[in-house]
Amino acid sequence: MPVPQAETPPRHRSRGLLAGVWVGLAVAVGIVAAVRWWDTGLFRAWRTLLVAITVQGVPFLLLGTVVSAAIGAFVPARVFARLLPKRPALAVPVASAAGVVLPGCECASVPVAGSLMKRGVAPAAALAFLLSAPAVNPVVLVSTTIAFPGKPEMTLARLVASLATSALMGWLWIAFGRPEWLRLPKGPAEHTNAERNPLEEFRRGLQHDFLHAGGFLVVGGTAAATFNVLVPPSVLQTFTDQPWLGVPLLAFLAVVLAVCSEADAFVAASLTGFSPTARLAFMVVGPMVDLKLIALQSGAFGRRFAWRFSTATFVVAVLSSIVIGVVLL
Repeated sequence: MPVPQAETPPRHRSRGLLAGVWVGLAVAVGIVAAVRWWDTGLFRAWRTLLVAITVQGVPFLLLGTVVSAAIGAFVPARVFARLLPKRPALAVPVASAAGVVLPGCECASVPVAGSLMKRGVAPAAALAFLLSAPAVNPVVLVSTTIAFPGKPEMTLARLVASLATSALMGWLWIAFGRPEWLRLPKGPAEHTNAERNPLEEFRRGLQHDFLHAGGFLVVGGTAAATFNVLVPPSVLQTFTDQPWLGVPLLAFLAVVLAVCSEADAFVAASLTGFSPTARLAFMVVGPMVDLKLIALQSGAFGRRFAWRFSTATFVVAVLSSIVIGVVLL
């Protein structure tokens, strides 16, 4: 005999109907507010900055994923064993100096470093390369020389401070880093040598790395664009009369503004109210620690690694900039 279903009390039905009405009103108000905000100058500025950061980073991200996929598909692991010293402590400065030969920004360095780790390169050496490649490559050094005409000491200071920071971070990872902090990036499924197709591996690796890293590039660009539109320029002017406050301020700005390393020298040159050491800190910190780079590292190596490594890199980069700035500037 079927059991009759209990009827919903009228009181409960009225509560559910009232809750539905409130939810509908909230959604409607949110849609109206979003439509109105879409047409405001603030949102247009935010939208323009987000698109600019993303478009600026995508070509170099693509370059990095192409190099990363090529390393994984075509370069045997034994090549790296021959090129780099076996001892990680010696491999770190070699990898740091190797960053001079790769023209790319920080978006390109993360997938390349991940590919190097997967090919057997010591994490300390790969991380040193990750930091140095976007900071000391030929394009960056030339742009710095153009941005600071008649001041070759600024280019030299950037080169020395960036190399020092990348090498120090590699050695610090050897001394204090823990394997469980670093999650090696995952790639497409591996094949045995008998069924290996390098071209297919290259295509799959490129697709995997680009789509995976591209999402984190957008996340970092969103955070940087939000800061740009919410913090008025007048706030920055209060620090121009305090030389030593200018160093941490411009270092912090380099993190949140997320300017590509090929263009950050021109931004630094425009900050004429700040000391040369503060502007050096802007150029040293930016290619190594910014919001989009933190997001890319989080996606590739894990959030625990990204926050620890980025925080330590920020401190080392600021201290290196101060020391080199005092000596050379």
